[in-house]
Amino acid sequence: MKKIFLSLAFAALAAGGTMAQQLPAKQTAAPQAQAKNGPAISFETKEHNFGDIVQGDVVEHTFTFTNTGTQPLVIERVDVTCGCTTPAWTKEPVMPGKTGSVTAKFNSAGKLGQQKKAITIHSNAAEGAAYVYIVTNIKEKATSSAKTQ
Repeated sequence: MKKIFLSLAFAALAAGGTMAQQLPAKQTAAPQAQAKNGPAISFETKEHNFGDIVQGDVVEHTFTFTNTGTQPLVIERVDVTCGCTTPAWTKEPVMPGKTGSVTAKFNSAGKLGQQKKAITIHSNAAEGAAYVYIVTNIKEKATSSAKTQ
């Protein structure tokens, strides 16, 4: 009797485990089929590496984006992590399928070593805020006494 009961219990667990593995696949297929409406922001690249620069250098990069949505995209504001980075961006609405830009100007004065600065783009996109990054390695400015050695 014990063997029959254990065999039935094991069969029930095995069947339940098989069903549990198949069920999520069916659930994930439905949301992918739905198309998103509204504005959507898609960047060509989300990170730019300036490589090695010298302390005090001012560098700049422009990130290009496309409105991949169905309605005009409006950038409300762009936030940076410190005063060393100055943003500029497309102020007018970006129509579906058109491109815009976000420019980041970075002043390396007073900084040394590896730096990764986040730029947060707040817009009316359905996904919410978008992020792009600038990366650099700041080397100390060579002094005249160091050049003679």
